[in-house]
Amino acid sequence: MLNGKTHDNETLHDLVIEGANLDHATFDSATLKNCRFVKCTFREARLSDLLTSGCQFEECDFSGALLGGSIHESSSFANCKFLGARLFSAVFRECKMTGASFLDADLGGAELHGGDWSYTLLRKAPFKAMQLRRVKLAHADLEGANLEKADLREADLTGANLAAAKLTGADLRGAKLDSIDLVALNWKGVTIDTDQAVQIARACGAKVVG
Repeated sequence: MLNGKTHDNETLHDLVIEGANLDHATFDSATLKNCRFVKCTFREARLSDLLTSGCQFEECDFSGALLGGSIHESSSFANCKFLGARLFSAVFRECKMTGASFLDADLGGAELHGGDWSYTLLRKAPFKAMQLRRVKLAHADLEGANLEKADLREADLTGANLAAAKLTGADLRGAKLDSIDLVALNWKGVTIDTDQAVQIARACGAKVVG
């Protein structure tokens, strides 16, 4: 059980917290290991340089929270809200983010290393030149996202919404592009492999022979 709302520099482990109001709490430079938070609110909380490892956050609300410089390893944030949260330079390693919403969140300089980001809301995300190799982004809403020069090799973009996304200079070799409106995308300057070229050509109505 958490006592109070100030936990800077603390190490907390194996906690199970449900329905807690942690709005405006401070966890700067704290470490959370194997903790589970269910339907908790962290609105406007300070979580700078926080380290989470093997934690589960289920349907939690991080709206307006400060998570700059935080590091998350094998943690889950399923169906969490990050409305207007500041996640600049945050690092996510093999995390499960399924269904999380990042509307109006600051993701500048964030790092995504693998993990499952399926069904996430990432409209207008600033992913220019970002390393997104092997990240699962199936059915993610990336409308208007800046993916210029991003490394999306072997990423799973099945069913993703890429309407108005900027792709110039992106590398999509080996990425899964099924159930995407390929015709509507601007492929100028995008690096693709032979199989993808055939897939795009067929989507445009071309008859591929040989």
